[in-house]
Amino acid sequence: MTDRVVPPGARRRRRPTKAGVVLSEELIVATALRLIEEHGAEALSVRRLGRALGADPSSLYRYFRHTDDLMLAVADELIGRSMRTWRPTGDWRADLRDLGLRMHAGALAHPRAAVLSAHRVTGRGHEIAAVEAILGVLRGAGFPDADAVRIYHAFVDQALAFGALDAAGAALPPAAREAETAVWRATYARLPAATHPHIAATAGHLITTMRRSSYPAALDLLLTAATTRLAEAREGKV
Repeated sequence: MTDRVVPPGARRRRRPTKAGVVLSEELIVATALRLIEEHGAEALSVRRLGRALGADPSSLYRYFRHTDDLMLAVADELIGRSMRTWRPTGDWRADLRDLGLRMHAGALAHPRAAVLSAHRVTGRGHEIAAVEAILGVLRGAGFPDADAVRIYHAFVDQALAFGALDAAGAALPPAAREAETAVWRATYARLPAATHPHIAATAGHLITTMRRSSYPAALDLLLTAATTRLAEAREGKV
């Protein structure tokens, strides 16, 4: 796509395409998300999207100005899917843990899109709602505003970073994933205590643990640190 701009009022097409499909922003984003998972970033071309939608490629400019505009919409859709069924309960720590795990699971469900979008700021509806909700949880728990923003920042960046990291691993061919897992058994488990005492002493734990994502453990560490910070704030130590 180029930087061509179509006035907002002219962006909606009400007539079906030749394939009988009525285009919408939601349909284009869902199709782009599917194509990204099948073909990677190169899927985001008006020609390929047009073929997938059975539409004239130029009709996509009614909805998105260019490829990056569509990529931001895809990123925002991933946020929306993570937030869609999440409801805060009033237990700030449990609520953030639940949301973090949902964000991580969402990245693994769409690994290629997650890798492409984790670093983006969309400024769109789902992202704005997520920022508002997370800050609301933190401020409602009693965190001072500056702390609420710092913890929000760390929480979101941690979830996105681990999501992208683990999504990149999930996107590897199965044989490549198995080969990497096998390194812990074939290499690390065989290192002698005489030369590598710490690895040898913990080899069993390494083999078991390193095959799984460390995100849940990292999330718990972050939330524990935040809990300590909140206690200090209540005691007037910060």
